[in-house]
Amino acid sequence: MTQQENMLAGRLYDPTDPVLERQRLTAHRLSKDYNDTYDTDVETRTAILDQLLPHRGEGTFLQGPIQFDYGIYTTFGKRCYANFNFTVLDICPITIGDNVFFGSNCTLAAPVHPMLPGERNQRTRPDGSLYDLEYGRPITIGSDCWFGSNVTVCGGVTIGEGCVIGAGSVVTRDIPPHSFAAGSPCRVIRPITQADSVANRPELRPL
Repeated sequence: MTQQENMLAGRLYDPTDPVLERQRLTAHRLSKDYNDTYDTDVETRTAILDQLLPHRGEGTFLQGPIQFDYGIYTTFGKRCYANFNFTVLDICPITIGDNVFFGSNCTLAAPVHPMLPGERNQRTRPDGSLYDLEYGRPITIGSDCWFGSNVTVCGGVTIGEGCVIGAGSVVTRDIPPHSFAAGSPCRVIRPITQADSVANRPELRPL
């Protein structure tokens, strides 16, 4: 298998592989190009995202700044939104449903590194060049989820549809659908029900 195939399958791979390095550098350049635009530069931003995130649904908007490791391995549904400082390390497939909203400073981190230093540290090839071996786990986020600010989702996690993840959470395990979850590590606090409707909050009604 190629290094790219190993990476996407969650096997150990060499990130210095020329194909992966080229894809990664392209994504880093496109991320910076996007960050250098204004909100009103709609045509320029769309052209950049067409290259960086070809698998995104209609109406998805990223405020910026953004940082993607590859971009091409991330899929967005329709009408998603990410606030400032959205970081996606997509060394394994990251799949996001429709109407998913991210607060500021959210990170989706698919990479996993070996626990033992000897397996994690850089190695030396016969020609003197350095490399390491990494692996990752996919991330799947269902539709209609909301992430508060400063949430980190780790590799291997699946978050069901209709969830709310509280600010500052570190999600290390699966979250069932329609749950309010928070904490570090993130845990389910309670289910989300119709009782949570703003219709039950008269103090929120506009004057």
